Amino acid sequence: MSDPNTNPAAAEDAEVIPLRPAPFGSPGDDITANSTGSDPTAADAPVLTDGGEGADVDTSFEVQFDPEPDAEPEPVDDGIGYLLDDPEGDAYPVIPENLRSLGGIGEAIGRHARRLGHRAAFHGVRAPRYALLAVLWGTVGLCRLINRQLKWWWVSEQDYLRSLAIAQGDRRDWLTLHREVKETRRSRGIILAGQVFAVLAGLLLLVKLAPWWGWVAVAAVVVPWLAHFGRPEDHPIIVPAMTVPRFRLLNHDVVLRGYYSAGLGHPDKPGQQVTFETTMSRTKEGQGSQVKVVLPHGTGFDAVVKAKDDLASGLDVAPSQVYLTHDPTSHRRHTLTVMDRDPLAVPAGKTPLLDCKPRNIWRPAPFGLDEHGRKVTLALLWNSILIGAQPRKGKTFAARLLALYAVLDPSVRLSVVDGKNSPDWNKFAMVAYHFIRGTTPSRAGDPVRQLIDALSEIKRHIIDTNDFLSTLSPEECPEGKLTEELCRKYPKKLFIWMLVMEEFQNYFELQSQDDNKEIAALLSFIIAVGPSSGVILLSSSQKPSGIGAGDVQRLFNRYRDLHAVRFALRCGNRNVSDAILGGDAYSEGFDASTLPVGKPYLGVGYLYGAADETPTVRTHLADHGDAEKILTAGRALRERAGTLAGYAAGQDTGTPDRDVLADVLTVFGGDPALHWTELAERLADQIGDRWADTTADAISAQCRDLGVPSVDVKRNGVNRKGCRKNAVQAAADTGAAG
Repeated sequence: MSDPNTNPAAAEDAEVIPLRPAPFGSPGDDITANSTGSDPTAADAPVLTDGGEGADVDTSFEVQFDPEPDAEPEPVDDGIGYLLDDPEGDAYPVIPENLRSLGGIGEAIGRHARRLGHRAAFHGVRAPRYALLAVLWGTVGLCRLINRQLKWWWVSEQDYLRSLAIAQGDRRDWLTLHREVKETRRSRGIILAGQVFAVLAGLLLLVKLAPWWGWVAVAAVVVPWLAHFGRPEDHPIIVPAMTVPRFRLLNHDVVLRGYYSAGLGHPDKPGQQVTFETTMSRTKEGQGSQVKVVLPHGTGFDAVVKAKDDLASGLDVAPSQVYLTHDPTSHRRHTLTVMDRDPLAVPAGKTPLLDCKPRNIWRPAPFGLDEHGRKVTLALLWNSILIGAQPRKGKTFAARLLALYAVLDPSVRLSVVDGKNSPDWNKFAMVAYHFIRGTTPSRAGDPVRQLIDALSEIKRHIIDTNDFLSTLSPEECPEGKLTEELCRKYPKKLFIWMLVMEEFQNYFELQSQDDNKEIAALLSFIIAVGPSSGVILLSSSQKPSGIGAGDVQRLFNRYRDLHAVRFALRCGNRNVSDAILGGDAYSEGFDASTLPVGKPYLGVGYLYGAADETPTVRTHLADHGDAEKILTAGRALRERAGTLAGYAAGQDTGTPDRDVLADVLTVFGGDPALHWTELAERLADQIGDRWADTTADAISAQCRDLGVPSVDVKRNGVNRKGCRKNAVQAAADTGAAG
């Protein structure tokens, strides 16, 4: 076999064709997907060796692999023992892995149903066009059929022979041919007349006897046949509803060329050859090819990570199609997965939360899809989550997606702190217990003092929760931990609390060092003790390092590093990626600064620390309209459950300082009474800086707390709940006197 690096003909393997799994001994064979959707690795991946008598030798790049050892091979890890179940290496699993559970069967049925549904809708919309084209080409086909039958009857193929006999002056041959053609025309004419008679008789029977659906049935059979006969070969009437996947030809030679061109070994130097531990196979999902690679001695996984772009170039694919999975048993071994197409450019779609059904915070939240198209969920309880990225890469959308899941569980208390004071979180005021924006004092109050008060309240809640759990008996609380049953039994004392800290670094860089230290100390306590008490921290930042000095810097780093789960979208450089994901992530092959750039890749990032694997996630999308719809449903759930409290209910939680009764009297004008809805609208219109997000329920709750009764008010013929101006004035006078 010639070297593809030197032989252009051998290297020209970039034909885009379906791939078929090939035996290891035939590296040039095509490789294609397993039609069953199973994972061929489990049955088609024996540990391969070369050399020795009677052994097959892979002559890729004319380099022989290491000779087979004398001792019997043994698996280095029980986890790959399944690779040796089939010594022949040619048997697929009897039942594909994705069909061994009810969930897998349901997913397969759903996938095929969605595909069939799309095809039905696609062709259904185009059915009128298909019908017109069928009639058009059917007419052409009928003319062609008549013309062909006439030519058949006329025996036109004999014209040349008779002309040749005339040219040669062969009278006898011409007479013979003439008699034959007359006889043939007579017999064929009888047959043709019978055909015409049969067609006319059939039409008369249809006219006399057949119902309307009989004509439809005949047309459904005859018209497509005539249209197929009449249309040109390159003008199909029905076009495909789905594209046929076409992808890169991949075999062992291509992989070797990729590794050698990336400098990860050499085909001619002794001991520097790249080898394979498994055959080339399709991924379990059937969307790519994978093989377990063994690097030369002295070359480790770190080298492959650094050379990933060069490796992708050698494989002639995009870097986002190449995935490397480290083998924990050996630094030389790893699994190379090459996807058929760029999986990160395919959107994950809208969030499933748009059904607005109640959710349970004790269950994982849907987050997106990984590089293989599998669903990714994230357990929020007992976790603190850090999300980081460059601006406008989807950081806030990803954080908001998880917060919206908590919104749909009415038992969860939500505190939202937006350090950048953007409109992205404004609608969370509908459900938030604390709602704090920015760092600069305004007519709505001092957000720094509000944050300190809110964090102090959360700290007290953590302490109270732990104290209460310690008073419970071992039978009721066996492990001294918070449980779903205990939260249902003691909802006033035990509940889940989510703290959202958007751009939290801004609260470590305040002008007052005392405020910096106080906030840093509170956050440090909450992140260290809070998760075990049911406090979920959801933090996001575009600047996760280089903040503060002295104790503030130490506490900032501690707060950042204690997040158990990290999600890094596109970062500016490796240092920022390491600050978000942690120092170990890079050595495992995860650098968020190498994620692809562009609009198709918004919301794509590494989810690190949530499980043993680190998927590349394409997050679901919930835009501002989607978020408002979910928040409206979340508020309704809270009102129904009686858990709407704090800022969203207009209660005093140390947030904006405003004279409620004075503002209400200001907007009353000359009206003696107003409905609560009218009052809320006037407050939002006339005093928007303090009441922009108020609702009828919120202002009603605040006024009733201050002694203003809610009464029936009839205005413009409509009778609704509201309040009277004299009652508001009386409550204001009483408060002033007190």
